[in-house]
Amino acid sequence: MNLQQLTTFCTVLSEGSMTAAADKLFLTQPAVSQQIRSLEEDMAASLLVRGVRQIKPTLQGQLLFDYAKKILHLTQQAEVAIQTISQDISGSLRIGTVNSMGMQLISPIIGLFLKHNSKLNIKLVYGSYEQIITEMKTNQIDVSILPETETEFNVQLEEFESQFLFKDEMLLVASGRDSSIPGNIKASEFNDKPIVIYSEMYPQFKRLFEKQMIANKIEFLPVFESDNVGTLKRVIESGLGWGFLPSHSIKKQIRTNRLVRVLAEDFKYNVNINLYTRRTASLKQLSEVLYRALKQQALNQ
Repeated sequence: MNLQQLTTFCTVLSEGSMTAAADKLFLTQPAVSQQIRSLEEDMAASLLVRGVRQIKPTLQGQLLFDYAKKILHLTQQAEVAIQTISQDISGSLRIGTVNSMGMQLISPIIGLFLKHNSKLNIKLVYGSYEQIITEMKTNQIDVSILPETETEFNVQLEEFESQFLFKDEMLLVASGRDSSIPGNIKASEFNDKPIVIYSEMYPQFKRLFEKQMIANKIEFLPVFESDNVGTLKRVIESGLGWGFLPSHSIKKQIRTNRLVRVLAEDFKYNVNINLYTRRTASLKQLSEVLYRALKQQALNQ
């Protein structure tokens, strides 16, 4: 058993399939399968159940998954601690992003930076995509985590360097307790359940969504709308409706069956999420360490 196998194993469960894990890890699907087989041989136990909708852990697999997340998190902590101590990071860093990405990616690693760098000051700003981009342009933000700005917003940020973090997807999800939820739907069936709307949808997905609504002559009034993913997850989990949410924010709920994914062929959409760093020499060292920590955190989700 090694760290690469544990990373692959956790990614398979987080993503729900070998293929999705391969895409995220930049591996081939056979390579992922081989790593899982090798891990199962090392553990002398079957770790995964190949389901119709997605892969689930066996009892042994769930136990290993719980331990593996802790092991990978401790490894990440060690890497960040060593990197930050050895590079004597100091100064101020202003980070901007939307709430869901901040909670999933930034919050878990902020403590690592502050714990080992007494001369470092971090300011974390949450806002809408438009607000974050405006503050980037007006020199109020040094680093941001955003969907690809040129693709999503038709905005080029020449003064910022872009680094790929992960690929995100908008998924239609419903309560895992609702046995009437279908496995897949067409756009014309979207109005069959009460609709919950995430107001901070990716702009290009929002255009696709509206286009499909018009094409299918669907008029609807959402039962609930919010820009807070946490609130939306709780509303959907309670069975009050279904809606599209970004995959990075709901992996745990899908894995534990609190939410179930409904395949919607007419609404397939994914986008690259990048780290944007102002092209300033004083930020280069800190941004490199931050990028590695964020990249690892994205893999460990």
